[in-house]
Amino acid sequence: MELLIITAARAFEKDIKSLLKKAGVKTFSYMDVTGYKDPEGEPISANWFASSIGERQSVLFYAFVPTLIVDEVMLKIRNLNESQESESKIHVAVMDIKRMNNI
Repeated sequence: MELLIITAARAFEKDIKSLLKKAGVKTFSYMDVTGYKDPEGEPISANWFASSIGERQSVLFYAFVPTLIVDEVMLKIRNLNESQESESKIHVAVMDIKRMNNI
């Protein structure tokens, strides 16, 4: 079991929900968050929020999933990021879960 964490600009919310369902993630949580990055000294193209201001309305998803599903989600996110013309990308992180009280 692994913890899947996804962050992205709010504009990707529908795409991520669809992607998770297609990958077989049956249960996930998500919430609106404000992303922040100090863009000082960086060109706008290096800012993953793709904006000249430091704050961006974003979304955070998380789910406990089997390792096999993680691989599918990672592949789908990579494909989606490669197909986007936007400077903003979907970011994903995976953490191993050593114990869980409810499997």
